[in-house]
Amino acid sequence: MKIEGSVALVTGANRGLGLAYAKALLEAGARKVYAGARDPSSVKVPGLVPIKLDVNDAHDVAEAARIASDVNIVINNAGIVRPGALLSGKAGAAMREELETNLYGVLAMSQAFAPVLRANGGGALVNMLSALSWVSIASVGGYSISKSAAWALTNGLRNELRGQGTLVVGVHAGYLDTEMFATVTAPKTRPEVIAQRVIEAIAAGREEVLADETAQYVKSGLGAEPPVYVGAPAH
Repeated sequence: MKIEGSVALVTGANRGLGLAYAKALLEAGARKVYAGARDPSSVKVPGLVPIKLDVNDAHDVAEAARIASDVNIVINNAGIVRPGALLSGKAGAAMREELETNLYGVLAMSQAFAPVLRANGGGALVNMLSALSWVSIASVGGYSISKSAAWALTNGLRNELRGQGTLVVGVHAGYLDTEMFATVTAPKTRPEVIAQRVIEAIAAGREEVLADETAQYVKSGLGAEPPVYVGAPAH
């Protein structure tokens, strides 16, 4: 798909990876980039078109689809993480929040924009997933569950949207150097690197992006014995 001259919308585009996506699209020659944010006044980059968008708000999603009726690229980037153990008393409420944004928000956006993409020739729908779609680590188990569910959703959407010519791209990455993972001490990838690799994948028509070494390592370990998602054995 040609990025130059395209019209795109990015959710959660006022900071972090979402902002990197929006900037990368502009730099690649997109004609217009809608920057979705709960507070559109927080979008400060010249050239971006701020749009009020909370993916958990049905009215916001419907209004975004009405305003951005010219898009042919939608990047579902907005996401949250609520750290905590799965067996803690707060895990249920935290996981519901993560599923609301990371799964149901993606579904709502996909349902609203699938007809828009169809009307504009097919285009591309990009879902920001994670290497944690495939493995779970201590303290962010709920996040892993939400991203695993979003991975399954992405695969289902790909089946349903292929007939209308929409490229559905699932993006997996490890820790990013963003505010969401500010307290993580493990190696992190700059969001600009991820955004550039995804832009290249859209242009090449690739349906899955293993955007960093962590995602590549985890994916390669799914067929290992024992598989990587089993985790380290207890001693």
